[in-house]
Amino acid sequence: MAKIVTFGELMLRLQPYHYERFVQCDHVAFSFGGGEANVAVSLANYGMDAAFVTKLPAHAIGQAAVNSLRRYGVDTTKIVRGGDRVGIYFNEKGASQRGSVCIYDRAHSAFGEAKPEEFDWDAIFEGADWFHFTGITPALGENLEEICREACKAAKARKMKISCDLNYRSKLWNREQARKAMTELCRYVDVCISNEEDAKDVFGIEAEAADICGGKLNHQGYKSVAKQLADKFGFEMVAITLRESHSAFDNGWSAMLYNVAKNAFCFSKTYDLHIIDRVGGGDAFGGGLIYSLLTGKDTQSAVEFAVAASALKHSVEGDCNMVTVSEVEKLAGGDGSGRIQR
Repeated sequence: MAKIVTFGELMLRLQPYHYERFVQCDHVAFSFGGGEANVAVSLANYGMDAAFVTKLPAHAIGQAAVNSLRRYGVDTTKIVRGGDRVGIYFNEKGASQRGSVCIYDRAHSAFGEAKPEEFDWDAIFEGADWFHFTGITPALGENLEEICREACKAAKARKMKISCDLNYRSKLWNREQARKAMTELCRYVDVCISNEEDAKDVFGIEAEAADICGGKLNHQGYKSVAKQLADKFGFEMVAITLRESHSAFDNGWSAMLYNVAKNAFCFSKTYDLHIIDRVGGGDAFGGGLIYSLLTGKDTQSAVEFAVAASALKHSVEGDCNMVTVSEVEKLAGGDGSGRIQR
């Protein structure tokens, strides 16, 4: 069985109940989530050997965060313990024409203040086949950028595959900072995951004649984006998720996967989503794609599995995707009826 290691910050998620706004709520629900942790949970739920690496305080909230991953079978043995606080994000769910709002409170978190010498990548990568991180992690500070660079170098030395979801977050860094850091890190990456905005925000590569707010997508333009990314960095695969936003509740959802060696551009079917929780949708896609590639699916089958996995995540509360391989394959195979299972 292949072993996947993911690296990033696990945060405490605080959210008003139902669709209340921050200014009107008087109680919140809490859970844990974070891009790379969400990918690890997806892969563990698919029966893969998935490990998550981060730094968390040794107090009770830090332990609760660790336990939130252990319950799904994620390997947490390489998590560094120390520091004073768990990063927090406040999530206000959008409804109808009102978009969701995310507010970060992660400054001076244990992970944000982690040091390169705290992570022994040779030991962490023992027996591993795949390393995954996102553009969120190096955005948290120069120390995290350095740690990501050391992890990528160690993974390359072991001939591991490396995937990265660009995941540009304007609240964490600006475009110039992102471009400088990700230009260097992406030279280690084999599989790049992006969306209709990230390639433009980070590298200035834009699909022509696309209107993401109006729900208009141009497939030919996205082929050009994927090819430009692959040509620039030598990626083996480029995946671009395509979201048509009609409202906070209703989106069209599909993706394209570019297989460079075969010069194949494969587009998935499009799902009309009625959204329960969109947080973690891209992470669910990443987990589905990594699973597909590690289990030998062809390019078209891989993108269909990844998109179906992500479509199902939009029906699940919380950051993580709580679905099985059989459920994903059923949807990817064409059964999206939602009929009761008896």
